[in-house]
Amino acid sequence: MDISRYIDHTLLKADATSGQVEALCREALEHGFAAVCVNPVFVDLAAGLLRDSKVGVATVVGFPLGANTTSIKTREAWEALRQGAGEIDMVMSLGLFKAGNLVAVQRDISEVVTASEGKVVKVILETCYLSPDEIAAACKLAVDAGASYVKTSTGFGSRGATVEDVKAMKAAVGERCLIKASGGIKTREAALSMIEAGASRIGTSSGVAIVKGA
Repeated sequence: MDISRYIDHTLLKADATSGQVEALCREALEHGFAAVCVNPVFVDLAAGLLRDSKVGVATVVGFPLGANTTSIKTREAWEALRQGAGEIDMVMSLGLFKAGNLVAVQRDISEVVTASEGKVVKVILETCYLSPDEIAAACKLAVDAGASYVKTSTGFGSRGATVEDVKAMKAAVGERCLIKASGGIKTREAALSMIEAGASRIGTSSGVAIVKGA
């Protein structure tokens, strides 16, 4: 199978440089990845490099903790779109979710979806901190709020994605929403296992190694 179109080629390190983002975009063009995913400060650069190509530009909102206020998240999304982003990967308000304030969590997601003006919004659940029942509940909130995808992880939590996480998410969302698996996916075998479990996107910094079959 052509795994390249599943991959969001990702560079979200704190010390990422513009030169590294340029290399990321060249690799994405060479291999035909679905998108690059970069920090907000590099959206304008990536959008310029990928203009008129089939490679999308994704960025992160409320990253990596999800603890920003909704007004900050919506402003982040709004600004990212105007810099050229076509996809928003936002972090769910995990603390509010754990406290049972589900109305506030759904509103937070819904307002980012609205601010994103019809663009793809992926909601990062940070599944390493959630039980299977909590994963199901978080997925329902995201779907009801209008999210395009639910996503496993930021890559900054206690662990990344697992096949079990993806299966639980797929059971919760069915065909109502897509799934992005991210965090710790470094080999073709691992990526294929996530796709088989139900993922439609793979977020990884190892995209080149994966398409080369490492």
